[in-house]
Amino acid sequence: MLQSLASNSCVRLIQNHKSTWYFVSLILGYLLYLIFGAVVFSSVELPYEDQLRQELRTVKKQFLIENECLSEERLERFLKKALDASNYGVSILNNASANWNWDFTSSLFFASTVLSTTGYGHTAPLSDGGKAFCIIYSIIGIPFTLLFLTAVVQRIMVFSTRRPITYIHTHWGLSKQLVAIVHATLLGMLAVSCFFLIPAAIFSALEENWNFLESFYFCFISLSTIGLGDYVPGEAANQKFRELYKVGITVYLIFGLIVMLVVLETFCELQQLKQLRKMFYLKKEKPQDRLAILEHDHLSFTTVSENKGAKSEDKTKTFLSVPTLASPNDDPMIQ
Repeated sequence: MLQSLASNSCVRLIQNHKSTWYFVSLILGYLLYLIFGAVVFSSVELPYEDQLRQELRTVKKQFLIENECLSEERLERFLKKALDASNYGVSILNNASANWNWDFTSSLFFASTVLSTTGYGHTAPLSDGGKAFCIIYSIIGIPFTLLFLTAVVQRIMVFSTRRPITYIHTHWGLSKQLVAIVHATLLGMLAVSCFFLIPAAIFSALEENWNFLESFYFCFISLSTIGLGDYVPGEAANQKFRELYKVGITVYLIFGLIVMLVVLETFCELQQLKQLRKMFYLKKEKPQDRLAILEHDHLSFTTVSENKGAKSEDKTKTFLSVPTLASPNDDPMIQ
């Protein structure tokens, strides 16, 4: 008996707090996904890092043997200076000295990566004034960019998603959910083709040291605004039409980001995904429940006021009621 009561109470508790349990499971699932990613990245990349470290030690040792007049401390200082400059996008190599990081087209590319929060990190402000301006520029520019993207995506969604789905649903008589799923799938495939596969093929042809996988990797890292910065186009030595190339990449990033947001918004409007999201949200108080509560309170107040009115009327009747006399002879005092 006690076990059945306990089980019933547990079931009732779970049913009454479904969204909370779903939210807790979502947090645990996210943490497990983070741990899973860390384990995979560590197991895959750690051997390559160890191999690269050993190769660098061998090269450094061999260089010191061949150049006995150079001490290890002087070499360390030189390498540190070169690496610090490289972190700011400045290279000491002869074949890279012709490329400037802060001409107009490169600065335009840098501004687009800042406002879109991609931030490759291959170029960073060198001066204190540039760093201060970058902070102020980002504080104003990032919300401005979000407003711009939201307005553009909202207008595009009307013509790319909502009107086509409504037209096919009303004129062809197909299920709106089915039409929405097919439309989202086709739109996603079209976006992948036009902004991932085709640009990856173009980048692999224009960039000498990039294969198709590396080019596709750059497209995904850029349009998802991850921006690791390990692959940046237009940075090769003696790049032809470098200024025009940088402007084209900037336009590609802006249009690609808009298309990615349109695709994501299209998938988010699917009924199945809406129901999935509602599982993890707090339940809002329904308007019907509010009306019922208000009506109940109003009825209770009305009943109480009516009861008070009835009691007051009874009291006035008992104290103020006077018998009605048909004639003076009916008065017992006169009689």
